[in-house]
Amino acid sequence: MRIAYRKSQIAYRKSHIANRISHIAYRISPVHPFTRSPVHLFIPHPSSLILLPLCYNSRVRSEQLTILIPAFNEAETIDAVIPQLRALYPSAEILVVDDGSTDETATLAQSHGARVARHPYNKGNGASVKTGLRNATRELVIIFDADGQHDARDIEKLADGIGEYDLVVGARDENSQTDFGRRLYHHVLNMLATYLSGMNVPDATSGFRIARRAELLQFIHLLPNGFSTPVTTSLAFIKAGYSVKFVPTTMLKRQGGVSKIKPVRDGTRFIIIAFRMSTMFAPMKLFLPVSGALIVIALVYTLIDILFFSQRLYITNTAVLLITIGILTFLIGLVAEQIAALRFERVEKVG
Repeated sequence: MRIAYRKSQIAYRKSHIANRISHIAYRISPVHPFTRSPVHLFIPHPSSLILLPLCYNSRVRSEQLTILIPAFNEAETIDAVIPQLRALYPSAEILVVDDGSTDETATLAQSHGARVARHPYNKGNGASVKTGLRNATRELVIIFDADGQHDARDIEKLADGIGEYDLVVGARDENSQTDFGRRLYHHVLNMLATYLSGMNVPDATSGFRIARRAELLQFIHLLPNGFSTPVTTSLAFIKAGYSVKFVPTTMLKRQGGVSKIKPVRDGTRFIIIAFRMSTMFAPMKLFLPVSGALIVIALVYTLIDILFFSQRLYITNTAVLLITIGILTFLIGLVAEQIAALRFERVEKVG
């Protein structure tokens, strides 16, 4: 009897010590920055394996976030997107911008507790983003699609980069569900954006991104109303000297509804916007190659004429015209470069 009593006393003391260690560890460990619940890890203990919380190292908290969702006739998907976000990030602000939808998009969003800003008519994805930036109330803004292509769990990957980087973009990885034609289309635009920015841009068209609201507002006047907002913000941040990071994420197929993007129509607009951004922030990337090409063509034309036709040192009127246009193009590029510097100074003052 006495031996059994001693064993029970020892077991009780071990259990009591284990519970105290677990309680102290829980009190000193921060909760998960988004879900506000601890992440657990099994570790060995003298009496048993005890479940202790493990601190997750993240630079932002859920209370700092506004999840901005532009939506146009997305009733088929918004009903699933918002509950997923709310379950993972209950203290974040979810802001849906209804871009003149004719279905129940706004009603469904409100029924799930999201804030809704409405346009009286359809203005475009970029206009929705601008409305969302003006109405957001938190420090950080995450732009998230309403069509179910983005995985809410990837927000954590993007948020971890804020602090070291000013803009973090979710770039499509090799597992993303995209057809061949759209992949080719994205590849061409990525090459163009890489050339214009001087930085490797693996995904210029991804709208899945996070940045500080104050920094996004600096460039709000540059954002178009259509579907070129992602490439515009990416190039603007890069050319303005902000730190930009592209994080691989898996994009899923649209979960319902119809895509609003038309590759031919909007692809042309993407290219125009990219060149416009280049002239705003790095004009010589555009003007210098054109100027150099004109002068080289003029010199080659003159050399061929001398060697094979006129047999004498003579510069034709065509060559003179090309050289003159090349020089003028170069000078225009220099003026545009100075204007871009002044524009950047203005953006810094506004920020």
